[in-house]
Amino acid sequence: MLTVNARGVATNADKDSRVSVAIARGIADLLLAERGERLAGQTSGSTFEECVMDFVRGTFPLLQHLRPGTWEVMKLGNRNRTKTSEFAQYEHLEYLRELTTENRRLAAMIGNDYMVAPDVVVYRQPCSDAEINAFLHAVEPGIATRASLRADNNARPLLHASISVKWTIRSDRAQNSRTEALNLIRNRKGHLPHIVVVTAEPVPNRLASLALGTGDIDCVYHFALYELIDSVSRFGNDEAKDTLETLLEGRRLKDISDLPLDLCI
Repeated sequence: MLTVNARGVATNADKDSRVSVAIARGIADLLLAERGERLAGQTSGSTFEECVMDFVRGTFPLLQHLRPGTWEVMKLGNRNRTKTSEFAQYEHLEYLRELTTENRRLAAMIGNDYMVAPDVVVYRQPCSDAEINAFLHAVEPGIATRASLRADNNARPLLHASISVKWTIRSDRAQNSRTEALNLIRNRKGHLPHIVVVTAEPVPNRLASLALGTGDIDCVYHFALYELIDSVSRFGNDEAKDTLETLLEGRRLKDISDLPLDLCI
């Protein structure tokens, strides 16, 4: 997926930006990227989503000693029939969708922005009473009758993390990540899931467009942060260096290797 074409432009670079081309090429060289042409935009994005899903699936569920549970990782996206309304915190959104489908005036007033389909999700299944009582008799009939973690009370999975995956950050569409985050925050009932972004964008200023600020996205994770730092130090201008330093010092940008451990929190 990350390759360098015959003109020396990496597939995650903006060919019209000298800084982007230089930084992206530096990252590609450090990662020993092969020669090749850019995939179609949607193909690159979909492939990157698969890679992120595979990485999270192959790491986070193994950290049972830090975050025990029956964890599942799934690639969602707009084409998947599974939506956030499938999860316990957002099940009421399905009822709202049914109401707006039957009532056009209500649909015109509310819209459909409340329906979110993250690129990748991490969720856990509710626990049986036997699991809950494995080491301590904690529940029995008539006790904890509304706890969502208890399978007797809730049959729906619990959304643990929403991961927005962006191969690059080039357009207003990238800001959908922030819109999705705000909808997840506003429309939930119960515990708020982790809300993060994973990207391969090489330009610090574009990373900052999502990473700076608080209140919506937990953090932005880069697929090759250490290579990005090295490349920016060698090829970035002063603005790029200052912006990257701000993101790192403010803990708004991390490496993807940090993500599994952060999901344990």
